[in-house]
Amino acid sequence: MSQQQTETAAPAIDEVSRRNGRLAAYTERFGSPFNITTFGKTHEASVVKAKYEALAPGEKTTDHISVAGRVMAIRNNGMFIVILDDSDRLQIFHDLKTLSPEHAEKLDLIDLGDIIGVTGIVRRTPRGEITVDAVELSLLSKALEPPPEKFHGLKDVDFRFRHREQDLVASQRTRDTLRARFKMIALIRQFLNDKGFLEVETPMLHVLAGGATAKPFTTHHNALDMPLYMRVATELHLKRLVIGGISEKVYEIGRCFRNEGTSPRHNPEFTSIELYQAFVDFREMIAITEAIVHHVVLSLHGTSKIKFAEHEIDFTPPWPRRGMVDLIKEHTGLDLYAIPDAAAARAAALKIGVQTESGVSWGQVVEAAFGDKVEHNLVQPTHVIDLPKEISPLAKAWPDRPHVAQRFETYVNGWEIANAFSELNDPREQRARFEEQAEQKRGPDDPPHPIDEDFLKAMAFGMPPMGGMGMGIDRLAMLMTDSQTIREVIAFPTMRPVD
Repeated sequence: MSQQQTETAAPAIDEVSRRNGRLAAYTERFGSPFNITTFGKTHEASVVKAKYEALAPGEKTTDHISVAGRVMAIRNNGMFIVILDDSDRLQIFHDLKTLSPEHAEKLDLIDLGDIIGVTGIVRRTPRGEITVDAVELSLLSKALEPPPEKFHGLKDVDFRFRHREQDLVASQRTRDTLRARFKMIALIRQFLNDKGFLEVETPMLHVLAGGATAKPFTTHHNALDMPLYMRVATELHLKRLVIGGISEKVYEIGRCFRNEGTSPRHNPEFTSIELYQAFVDFREMIAITEAIVHHVVLSLHGTSKIKFAEHEIDFTPPWPRRGMVDLIKEHTGLDLYAIPDAAAARAAALKIGVQTESGVSWGQVVEAAFGDKVEHNLVQPTHVIDLPKEISPLAKAWPDRPHVAQRFETYVNGWEIANAFSELNDPREQRARFEEQAEQKRGPDDPPHPIDEDFLKAMAFGMPPMGGMGMGIDRLAMLMTDSQTIREVIAFPTMRPVD
């Protein structure tokens, strides 16, 4: 049988039956392990190894400890068992010559994957392994299905993502990756709290699909008999909270949803952080973006430089700031500032191999040329500034350059990890931009695209000048863990069901 077949095939019926029979035998003799509610665990496996590191080979203590974990290996008829808890593996020794009949009977009914509790004495074996000599053994949970054959390192990628619990047990790499992700989120949250930001919550169900140019997931509210949309961004509600004065500095870390394709960098359900601060502009957002990421890198790696694939990436601030149009000219020779006409820009872009749809704006040509010719080259952290206003409907424009937004995108390893700008706070101009955006989305026979009137009304109430920033947690986690696909850093990525 092939490796993939072995890992993904359903457990053999006879093995499942055998395990159920062994559970029945254990239950009849000692009671059901599923009735156990607690176990007096005194030490983690890693603590045992650290505490008794000084033991010489063959040296034994008189300390009785209790440990618990999942059975990962059984050798010599149960004489040696290796368990895994959330910290490390630990060897358990059973002296088959001196075991009580009850202990021996329990041991004989233990299988790979079972969760056991052991009380015993710590020693270092003559070969140097820290080991617990078992005095008492308890079955705490029976694994009724056997682990896959490749229990010590699953190879089938789809199987790993569909059965993450088995992947976590089998792979230290997976455990380290996901723990780093969750620690990273905690680090960001604590950093912002210490800076005086208030963590808030905003709705996941929206009446309008606004806040970003993305296709939403739709659902239906039965009681109200109305469609609702899973949020694609938290932006507009967060701004409304600042307008209302709940705090001058707010943030939210949460899930957003975009009904679009999957790729190594995209998952339909993803985690982002958005933050907003009154009375500052995009330049303060640059500073806080650098500070957050640098804090995470230092905390997780102890250095400002990390390895990702074949690159060494240096996150030491400050990071370069480069104009989007300037970068296009640097990499292709095409100066789109010199071609302000949209049709002429489309024609010029085509000459460098960038194809755009008929009728797209000058700003969309800039965006396409940058995406095709530049962004993959931005390996070291770089703030790309001066994006076109036409692709920045919520950002202020420069007074002396009305076609350019006070906006930046941050790139690392050729990936966009953050997007920020000086927020537009003129409700009249915002309405005009929304209307223009709605008209662009509208097909020849479509009704008018709805505009978020609640947000515009909130702006008209008086919105302070502010800076805002959004950052993708998943891509940042990929960078921090040297992961090549987004699915590696999401505990349960979106997968097509298996028939």
